[in-house]
Amino acid sequence: MRGAARARSIAVADSLASAAVEPLLAGRFGRPYRYEQSCESTQLLLEGATEGAVAVCDEQTSGRGRLGRSWQAPSGTAILCSILVRPPAARRMPELSLVGGMAAADAVEQALGLTAQIKWPNDVMVNRRKVAGVLAEARNGAVTLGVGLNVNQTRDELPADPPSPAASLRTIDGVERDRAPILAVLLDRVEARYDAWCGAGLDAIYDFLGARDFLRGRRVAVDGLEGYAVGIDRQGRLEIDTDRGRRSFESGEVRYER
Repeated sequence: MRGAARARSIAVADSLASAAVEPLLAGRFGRPYRYEQSCESTQLLLEGATEGAVAVCDEQTSGRGRLGRSWQAPSGTAILCSILVRPPAARRMPELSLVGGMAAADAVEQALGLTAQIKWPNDVMVNRRKVAGVLAEARNGAVTLGVGLNVNQTRDELPADPPSPAASLRTIDGVERDRAPILAVLLDRVEARYDAWCGAGLDAIYDFLGARDFLRGRRVAVDGLEGYAVGIDRQGRLEIDTDRGRRSFESGEVRYER
C-alpha cells in the first residue's frame, strides 16, 4: 500500500484505545491499561496503581518534560504514556530515566531499523535528532515513568527551536505508522529493561548503554561547566573532563556542540 491510500488507512486504523493495544501486550506491563483521549498529563493518572499500570492519551494539555519544560504534540501523532513501577529500595532512582530511555531506544530501533542513541540523562536520538524523552517522577515509594515518543508528526508539527533538534519517526523515513504496535513493543521493552535493572542494577544493561552514548567525546556544558564528555558511568552519572579535572554529574542541564 502506498501514497494517499496508505495515509487514509493509517488515519482510520491508528488508535491507542484499549481495544487496539491490549491484544498486542505480551507481558504484565500495560495491565491495567487506562486510555484517555485528552488529559492534563498522563503522569497524573496513576496514583495508587499497581506496578505495570499504564496511562495513555492522544493529547496532553499540560504535558511536561525535565526541568519544567513542556512536551507538546498534535493530537493523535505521538505516543504519550506513563508507566508505574515500584522499584526495590536498594536501587538508585535516578537510573530509571536511563532504563526508560534504553527501552524507548529499543522500540525506536525496531520501528525504524536504525540505531538509536541515548543522550544523558533521558533523551533518545536518531541521526542527531531527538525522537523521544523520558521523565521519571518518584512519589510515595513508586515511580511514574513518562515516555513521549514522536511518531507521525510532520516537520511543521515539531517544536521549532528545542534544546535538541527534534524529529519524528515519520520525518526520518517518510513512513506514517500505526502507533499501537510501537506502544506494545515499548511496554514490553520497559518491562524487560526494568526487570534486569531490578535484579542487578545498571550493570545488567550497561553494555547497551555504553555503546549508544550520544554525548561521548562531544564538547559539552553541564550547568555551565564546560568540558568533553567521557561517557556515562556505571552509576548512571555523566563524566566530563574539564580544565579542573574530571567531574561526575548525577543530573543537570546539558548543552552540547552540534
